[in-house]
Parts: sequence; C-alpha cells; structure tokens
Amino acid sequence: MEYESYSVWQEDPVGTPRLPDPVRAAAVRALLIGAVALVEAVIEMLLAAGDSWLSAPMLLFTVLTCVVATWSVLDVWVTRQVWNQRNGVVSSPSSAARALRRERRRARRAARQGAREQASRRRRQVARTHGV
Repeated sequence: MEYESYSVWQEDPVGTPRLPDPVRAAAVRALLIGAVALVEAVIEMLLAAGDSWLSAPMLLFTVLTCVVATWSVLDVWVTRQVWNQRNGVVSSPSSAARALRRERRRARRAARQGAREQASRRRRQVARTHGV
C-alpha cells in the first residue's frame, strides 16, 4: 500500500498584498500599546474597587497610555499615507483622469443623442403610416 506524502502546511494565495515593513511595524506597535492600555484599565478598575491608594496614580497612567495609544493609531495611518505617497501608488495625473472622463461623457452624450434621433425617426415613420 502506497502512502501519499501529505503536508499539514498548505499555502493559500492571499488576496491582499502584505503591508510594507514600516507600516507593519507601526501597526504592531499600536496593537501592543493598545493591549497595555487595556491591561492598565482593568488593573485600575480593580484597584478602584478595592479602595487602594494606587488607584489615583494608576488612573493618570491609564489616561496617559490611552492618549499614547490613540497617537500610535494615528501614526499607523500617517505612516501608511507617507508610504503610499513615496513608494506604492502608481496613478495617472488628474488632468489625464479629467480627459478620460470628458471622453466618456462625450460618448454617453452621443449615444443618448443617437437614441433620441432614432426614437424620433420611429415616431415620424409611425405617424406617416397611420396618416396622422
């Protein structure tokens, strides 16, 4: 009896491309800071529930960590925008896009005009055949 070599690891093609390294690093940093902020918030709640004197300083540190976590999420967004602006985006200038839109608009207008003329010809032909 022959056994097929079967691998447990199977690679599937990914639909979205990988994030660039600086963006990924900023995202991981934001995730870790957010996790620390959540842990601090839970500890602060427990200290407040236990009427501990550490509750007040912990509250200040938790608020500060939440501000830093918000800043780190903003850093991910800015890093992604900068990366796209410098390296990643291949786009045509807006003037070329305007020209393409203008051509499409002309084609649509010409198609509508042709349809209107054809409909009016049909109406005139029907009117002639019915003697109106």
